This record gives sequence, structure tokens and C-alpha cells, in this order.
Amino acid sequence: MSRRIFDLTKLDTKWMARWKQQGCSLNPRRKVAPTKGKIYSTAMFPYPSGILHMGHLRVYTIADVLARFYRMQGYNVINPMGWDAFGLPAENAAVDRNVSPEKWTKLNISKMKVQMEAMLADFDWDREVTTCDPAYYKWTQKLFLLMYEHGYAYRKKAEINWDPVDQTVLANEQVDSEGRSWRSGAVVEKRLLEQWFLGITRFAKELNADLDTLDEWPAKVKAMQRNWIGESTGAAIRFQVGDETTFVYTTRAETIFSLQYLALAADHPIATKVKQTAPELAEKYDTGVKLPLEATNPVTNEKVPVFVAPYVISGYGHGAVMGCPAHDARDYEFWKSMGESSIRPTVQPENGSLGADEPYFGDSGVMNADAQFLAGLPAATAREKIVEHLESHRLGQKHTTYRLRDWLVSRQRFWGAPIPIIHCKRCGTVPVPEEQLPVLLPKVDKLLGRGGSPLAQIPEFVNVECPSCGAAARRDTDTMDTFMDSSWYLFRYLDPHNEQQLMDPKVVSPLLSVDQYLGGVEHAILHLLYVRFVSKFLNKIGYWDGSAVNGEPIKKLVSQGMVHGRTFTEPETGRFLKPDEYEILADGRAVVKENGRTAAVSFEKMSKSKHNGADPSECIARHGADATRAHVLFQAPIEDVLNWDEDKIVGIERWLAKVLTVADSLRERLDKSLQPKPTDQYSEPEISVHNECQQLLRSITDSLGKTLSLNTVISDYMKYTNKIYSELNNKDVSTAVLYGSYMDLLKALSPVAPSVSEEANELLHPWPTESVLQADWPEIRPLIAATVSYTVMVNGRMRFVYHGPENLIEDREGCISQILATTDGQKWIGGRNIKKVILKPKTVVFIVEK
Repeated sequence: MSRRIFDLTKLDTKWMARWKQQGCSLNPRRKVAPTKGKIYSTAMFPYPSGILHMGHLRVYTIADVLARFYRMQGYNVINPMGWDAFGLPAENAAVDRNVSPEKWTKLNISKMKVQMEAMLADFDWDREVTTCDPAYYKWTQKLFLLMYEHGYAYRKKAEINWDPVDQTVLANEQVDSEGRSWRSGAVVEKRLLEQWFLGITRFAKELNADLDTLDEWPAKVKAMQRNWIGESTGAAIRFQVGDETTFVYTTRAETIFSLQYLALAADHPIATKVKQTAPELAEKYDTGVKLPLEATNPVTNEKVPVFVAPYVISGYGHGAVMGCPAHDARDYEFWKSMGESSIRPTVQPENGSLGADEPYFGDSGVMNADAQFLAGLPAATAREKIVEHLESHRLGQKHTTYRLRDWLVSRQRFWGAPIPIIHCKRCGTVPVPEEQLPVLLPKVDKLLGRGGSPLAQIPEFVNVECPSCGAAARRDTDTMDTFMDSSWYLFRYLDPHNEQQLMDPKVVSPLLSVDQYLGGVEHAILHLLYVRFVSKFLNKIGYWDGSAVNGEPIKKLVSQGMVHGRTFTEPETGRFLKPDEYEILADGRAVVKENGRTAAVSFEKMSKSKHNGADPSECIARHGADATRAHVLFQAPIEDVLNWDEDKIVGIERWLAKVLTVADSLRERLDKSLQPKPTDQYSEPEISVHNECQQLLRSITDSLGKTLSLNTVISDYMKYTNKIYSELNNKDVSTAVLYGSYMDLLKALSPVAPSVSEEANELLHPWPTESVLQADWPEIRPLIAATVSYTVMVNGRMRFVYHGPENLIEDREGCISQILATTDGQKWIGGRNIKKVILKPKTVVFIVEK
């Protein structure tokens, strides 16, 4: 069999041009109407950096393959794409390049669209959203105003990370382990600034409880969210501190008999009051200091000292902690740091005792005699009893609290959605009227790199009339956290051109929830938590009907693993090597050019500093989009880390070439009179082809539609191709049978390798012909039972051969009736009295009356 050489890279160019010639933006869509309802399947939209990286290639290939599969199955598939376009990276890039962030972002989007086209991604571009587009952020601002209107958006002073060089606020993630700014390197300062918050904590209970309803979310992601929300149940206990009263939250109320001090956060109202009268003490708040106050234990009436302690978190559990050094490690360390040593344990291990001043940090145990009326009780029982005591004496109550804090959305940055608030000396805080939205970012040629909030330096933006009283007023000069932009884009995708409202509930409600959302596990907490919060809020105020799903926006979450690159290091120093610093020898070893040592090779997260990145565009240019897509899927299961090894793509290229070679071979045997062959006329080799291909087709269908085992899909494609290829020269297998099985393969292959599928289809059916991408998903047909030749003997003589199923002789009556139904059966046995039937393997003996 002659094999033609196929250039996979040229197929992309050919078929993209052909699809555009047919009037399609990229790939031809199905012409028939959907028959199975909707599937909303989409991947997290990217930040437009200007370059698609390997992580993008992986997730968008997965998303594209699944969307194509669902579409072929008859679903109305919603698979949009957009751009998470606001944020600090674009602002910093604009400063560095002396251009406006708007110009920089639009240029990057145009570049990335070209790259997405090169990877043959078939998105719903008619649903495209760009978060920095005024047509989008107008409604982000409206969302903020809805939260303000319903009491979820509020402003208060908050401690922030301040970069004294760049004169701007930094997120916690932008401060390194040494307390320095990631950008300027300056030591970060703590400052109090007026900031905007969104009341996510009002949904804390639902956000935590409803994780139990998300059956199709990875357990790891749900655990991360549950930990971030941090629900805990304990007791809120009222303490008298001097003339003041404060509540203290604890999950170990039974240890109140071990209380030796009370610890407050630095901004606790009592600590703030002391700061006004004793500023010298306030200077020690960061390290811990004893206050000139005493607190009263509400159960024992004992007086204990009061400290400001750095480990007490502001806003959590009332910002106050019961100091029980005998039973809490942090309390113990702080107590010793304050020069104290004596401790008072009241819980001891069940099967042991404690030495003098020996702490016990276990949750279980038994209360000792110092626990008074709790003495002898197990710690868990004592915990319940003390809460009952506190409640009956009105000293405290059972209480549930959350680690989750309200969402700080203020950013002292330019490139973000302006907060739609005006500050008036007469009227106070005034929302911008909806008819004045969007509050547009001013047009700038370039940004200054220093000096606090950039918007505050633009008078024509800041100075406005108060919409309420007409007096001179000032706009809020903060912009919103970019997580606000991405918190609701899944809704806007469904009604992207609505100029009258955020979205039409009648349009979006039937299309929600998102059936399948793909994205990296690094977004497990903040992005996904904010999406859930905003969704529940919009459901609560009637912007969509999510009552059936508790306002949960995402039914199934798929978190793909990261892509790691091959990394070369100098074996003794551990220094990362650049590509020009090592060479690969014929035996496969990497050798350091400088000293001849064998380089250490590993797979690590791709980064510029490790010189281990890979450019998807270059890979596509070398191997073609189909081979690159298939290689990405084949290398690892979706949830696993993918160790990118481009050298192994050669196996994928050989397989795709074989797919085309089969088409070439079949074309030579096709004629216009070819008709499907009835299955009851199949030879045994034809039955083998049919059954093996149908089993593989079922496996492929299940992997795409149920298990998402996309690496095994590629393996099944290869087995399917090899089966057909191996039977091309088998004279007992007809062209009709091979052609039917091969066309099923092309249809099933088209979601992964659209160009190769189209090319193979054209080899069989000269263009113009209907695109294979417009076909239905191939029907999975029943397996054909293998037939066996049975010798039929009558009164000791062989009379004829009957072809029947392997299990024919297992059913005596069925066997007799099937043989009698044949022409030969009637000739030799029909109408005669059957005295005996003997069933043997491959032989049936009839004894009849003569």
C-alpha cells in the first residue's frame, strides 16, 4: 500500500480558508436545529496578556472539543469567550511602555484572537464580552449600585498595605515574605484608608451549606472553599472589662476555668480607647502589650489582665480571645512572651496526667477538679454543659461564626471600573443615577507610574455636580477589584447585547445554571466564591430564578491540572539553564556546554526564570493544530499535571497520517454504486470489524460525554484507526463495511482534529461536499453475535451446514426451530417425526422416522 506524505500544518491553512469561504467565522456549524435542549459549557476567560500560554492551550482545547461533541449530539451549545481585561498587569505594562492601558489591552486581544483561531477553537464570538468595554462595565457599576441599594455595599476605614514608593495600595498577595512590595521592593507600611466593602458574609451560611449540593464539583475545591469560609460553632461569652462590656467567641468554652488573661485585637474598640489616653502603649500593639485594665471571668468572677495581642484577628470572633495558655498553643506562646510561666490546666488527657505547668492542647480529655461543676466530665460533654450554664445565666450563648471577611473591592488604580459614587458635602454619599452610567474612565495617552490613585489626579474626572442637590462634589476615585468584573460575566454571556438592563431574567433563567465550567484550581477560592456570592445575590433580588438550585450558578466544575515544562539545571549549583547553555546528545542526555556535566532534568511549573516555557503558537506552526490539540489531550488525564514533552508528538503525527492514508486507500476502491451491506450478510472478519469499532465508538462517546477521560479518547481513536488499516487488504472484508466504519471514525474524530477529518472526508467525497463537522454524532449500533458453522446430520449422514450464533446449542428448542426454519431444514427434516436430537459442539444430529 503506497503512503502519501501529508503536511498537517498546511491542512490548517487550507481548511480555515475553506470554512471562511463557506461563510463561517472559523468552522461550519450544524445546519439542523438542536434536539436535546441546552448545554452551557465554557472555560474561564483569560486576561489578555497578548500571548496564549500552554495552560490556555490545554483548557481551551478541552472546552472546544467538548462543545463540538455536544453540538454533534444535538444540544444547543453555549460556549462563549471573553476577556478579563481590567487589572494591574495592564496598568503596569502601560506605564512601562508609555502607552494607554486601553490601547495596550485592545492590541493584546486582537493578537490572542488570532492565536485562538490558529488552534481551531470554535467559540461563540457573538456572545463575546470584554470587561474594560464601557458597554460591559456600565453594568458592573449597576451591579455595585444594586448592592449599595440593598445594603450590601458600604464604606469604612480599613488597614491596607501601602507602598511608599509607588504610593499605592497592594493586595496581600503583592507583599513578599519579607514584607516588601513585589514591584518597588519598598518595605510595605500599614495605613488606614476609607475603603468599599461588599457584604459577602451575609451569605456565609448559605455559601458554606450549599457546598453540599455541588455534587459535580471536585472535593478538593469544595474543601478549599469550606476552609476559606471557616464556619465554626462555639459560644459568645460576655466579659466585663473595666467599665466596658465585650463579647469573646470561643470554640472551647469548657476551658473558661483555665482563663488567665483576655486578648484584644489592636483595633478593638477598647484598645482604640486606650490608645487615645495612652499613646505610648499603642506603639507596642504590633508586638503585644498589657493594658491598664482588668476583665472579669463571668463564671468565676476572677479578675484577669487584658492584653493587646498581635495574633488576635480584627473582625473575627468580636476581635477578642480568651487567653487559656494551658490549652491553646498560641495563647501559651504569647503568655510566655509576656514573661509569664505559670499555667492553670483544667482538662487532662483521658489516660494520663500532666506535669507542673505542662500544657495540654488536645480537644478531647477529662475535666479535672479545678473545673468546678464540670469536674469529671468528658471535655465534649463539658463544652455543652458550660454553654447551657452561660445561656441560663444570660452570660453568653451558642454562636456560629465564620472566618470569611467582607469583600474589600476598592483599588487605588486607574485600569478598573470606576466606583459609581459621588461624595457631596451636603448630601454625603450619593449613587450615580443609572441614566448617567457608565462612569467612564478618562481617555489618557499614558499613565504616571507614581502618586496614589491615578483618577484623583484628573480634575475633569473628579469634579462634578452632586446629582441630588447640584452642589460641587467629587467622584469616588477608587476603581473596583477585577474579581468584581469576573463575578457576573457568566450571566452577561447569556444576554450580551442588552442595552437596557444588566440582563433580562426571562432570557438568562432558562439557560442557567452553567452546566460545565472549566478552569484551573488556582481560582478555587476567590473567583469561584465571588461568582457564587454574586449569583446568590442576583437570585435573591430577582435578576434570575435560581430557586431550584439555591442560587448556585455552576452545576459541574472541571479543574484541569497545570502544564509543566521540561526544566534543565546545572547539577551542582542548581542554576536553571537557558536553552543555549546545554545540548542534547544522541543518547538523549542533556549536557551543560560550559563544563560537560550531565544536566539534571525535571518537569516544573513553566516560568521565565526557569527558562522552561513553551509557545503554543510555535508548536502549532511546527506540527499543525490537530496534532497539537490531540497531543495536549493524550499526555495526561484532565485533572493531572501535564508534563509537556513536544518530542512525543511524533506518535500523534504518525497516527493522523494513517487516518489520511486510510482515506486515500478507500478512495481507490469506492464507486458510485456502493451500497451498505446488510449485517446478516457480514462475514466473520466483517463482524469483527463492526464489533470492535462499535465498542471503541461507545468508549469514545462515554469518555467525552460522561467520564471526560480525554486521554483515553485519543487512545481509542488510534485503536479504531489501526483496526480499519489492518483490514484494508483483507479480501473477506468488503469496501462497504470499511467505508461505513471509517465514516463513523471521521465524525467521532472531528471534535479533536477538525482539519484532518475534513481533509479525509474530501479525499473520499471530492469538494464541494457537506462538511463532516456538520454531521450528527455517529449512532452506536448493536454488536453482531459471531456465527459458527454447524454440521447438521440426519440419521447418520451429513446433509447441510447451518450458520448460527455461538450459543445456538444452549437452547434446545430454539436450536431446532431455527434449523427447521431454513430451506435445508425443511428439505431434510420438515414434516417428519423427530425421535431424537443430539447437540454437540458445531454439530447437530437429528434422528427421524424413515
